[in-house]
Amino acid sequence: MTQSGAGPSGGFGLRRTLGVGDAVVVGLGSMVGAGIFAALGPAARAAGTGLLLGLAVAAVVAYCNAMSSARLAALYPASGGTYVYGRERLGAFWGYLAGWAFIVGKTASCAAMALTVGAYVWPGQAHAVAVAAVVALTAVNYGGMQKSALLTRAIVAVVLAVLASVVVVCLGSGAADAGRLAVGLSGGAGGVLQAAGLLFFAFAGYARIATLGEEVRDPERTIPRAVPLALGIALVVYAAVAVGVLSVLGADALGHAPAPLADAVRAAGVPGLVPVVRVGAAVAALGSLLALILGVSRTTLAMARDRHLPGALAAVHPRFQVPHRAELAVGAVVAVLAATVDVRGAIGFSSFGVLAYYAVANASAWTLSPAPASRAVPAVGLLGCVILAFALPAVSVGVGAAVLGLGAAAYGVRRWGASRQP
Repeated sequence: MTQSGAGPSGGFGLRRTLGVGDAVVVGLGSMVGAGIFAALGPAARAAGTGLLLGLAVAAVVAYCNAMSSARLAALYPASGGTYVYGRERLGAFWGYLAGWAFIVGKTASCAAMALTVGAYVWPGQAHAVAVAAVVALTAVNYGGMQKSALLTRAIVAVVLAVLASVVVVCLGSGAADAGRLAVGLSGGAGGVLQAAGLLFFAFAGYARIATLGEEVRDPERTIPRAVPLALGIALVVYAAVAVGVLSVLGADALGHAPAPLADAVRAAGVPGLVPVVRVGAAVAALGSLLALILGVSRTTLAMARDRHLPGALAAVHPRFQVPHRAELAVGAVVAVLAATVDVRGAIGFSSFGVLAYYAVANASAWTLSPAPASRAVPAVGLLGCVILAFALPAVSVGVGAAVLGLGAAAYGVRRWGASRQP
């Protein structure tokens, strides 16, 4: 039976339509997306022979974040994710800061994914294609959560098929050399941590399951099951792709490859698969963009309900039961960015914002129980988020810290203005 009801602030609530399978697919649509096509190269350039070690570090931090988020989402099954958890467990400021970091960082990621679609589909008109993709996917989201889940399911199937083909071709070719998989520290410990921070960009999609908490059936059971399932599948896929591509190209060539997966299948002696990989990258970017717009619009809805953003954005469509004004606003901002700027280099900035977001999630989970065993995972997650955030390239750290500072200042001004009202 379809469940619906009043939202947290009254009025229309979002419709609970997603089961475990749908929630896993939404998470996979966010994770197994353009990140795996784009993040391997920069990560290999940073870590060198320590690439697989960097992937393992990113996976450990992602696991801790996922388990903390799952525990909190089961307790607070409302739209907004860590914005809600931080507000309820740590106070209004920390919830606001998490929401701010998520919206700003992921809006830039939306534009980056849209431009990735344009670059693969029609390089000469990348901006126009990017805007068209944003408009089309915003319309899909507007039509209801179930339509978005069905489209995401199809996208995930295509992307997994393409990635499986890449792995089979690479590992089955005569160009594969197991010696290239030897783990070393040619990039140093700092390089491994920077690679982990960059690869974390590709893992961060499981947050979408938590931010959709108000649209999941039986969230107390569904979310804790869906989050680790989605993360586990993504880790297996990423590890297989990394091993396959690394065995053919080696760390140095992988680090300088403009299109690592396409270059790997070409080096493996199957150039006919290159167009398929390009199509897979475009479809993957569409899947990431679809899930990103979903997540950002739901966090926008939650912050608008608390008047941290304009209250009009808290409206829920009476028929489709989606936050239609928030979706339209996010789509408009992303379309403007995709039409005017090139943000494909925003992986570092996005990672910084998302790591800050998860630092708040882990700090919130720390407060759930005083038992040392219950606090071990959030403690490791919090420490990992801080280390990886500041191991990112200096420009990403500087810009990310400045944006978080700007958000904190805006919050302070708003609170000061409210305190002076009679």
